[in-house]
Amino acid sequence: MTQTYRLHYAPDNASLIIRLALEELGQPYATVLVNRAAREHEGPAYRALNPNGLIPVLETADGPIFETGAILLWLTDRHGGLAPGPKDPSRAGALKWLFFVSNTLHPALGMRFHPERYIGSEVAAQTRMRIHMRGEITRHLDTLEQAAGDVPALFDGAAPTVIALYLGPVLRWTALYPPGETDWFDLAQWPRLRAMARGLERRASTRAAIQAEGLGPTPFTAPQMPNPPEGSAT
Repeated sequence: MTQTYRLHYAPDNASLIIRLALEELGQPYATVLVNRAAREHEGPAYRALNPNGLIPVLETADGPIFETGAILLWLTDRHGGLAPGPKDPSRAGALKWLFFVSNTLHPALGMRFHPERYIGSEVAAQTRMRIHMRGEITRHLDTLEQAAGDVPALFDGAAPTVIALYLGPVLRWTALYPPGETDWFDLAQWPRLRAMARGLERRASTRAAIQAEGLGPTPFTAPQMPNPPEGSAT
């Protein structure tokens, strides 16, 4: 019997990455909207699924899974596709770049978007941190641009791996947030990553996500602020 997963999500959050993966794998799933405006993710019911109160959570027959990288790895091991298998020699490289995106690049975005969580309420310090993190994000994208040249199959938007599925939304958020502070970012600076993003935009998985979360026609290469049919991105 085919399992239907339950994806706890909010529009244009990290759950978007998992939605894309489920769509690519053709796995049935239901979505459970997490009301961020009401701080639902901080309540006891949600924390019973993820004690950190972060989105996403994927409910499975084996129990709830949180952490985006962990969910991606579990799904690809369970269903095949989207990453080299455990005995494939290219597996090590795929894991390296998946967790570089998950553990290095993605947290850098969080530090730029929400410096107050790390250094307190002093506005001048927050501004300095945002400027500093621009440089860090640029450096990480330079690293990934080089990797996309060295191992192009891992960064192919037309036949995406979990790395490409993770990177597409991360590029989107870098271009959009914080609102009014993104003039420094130009995806053309990283042509291989831009080509990957264009390939992703042609995928049926992306079209499904556009409709479900109100992402606009070019969500990765020329993103617009989301206009979701339900819920809120913030």
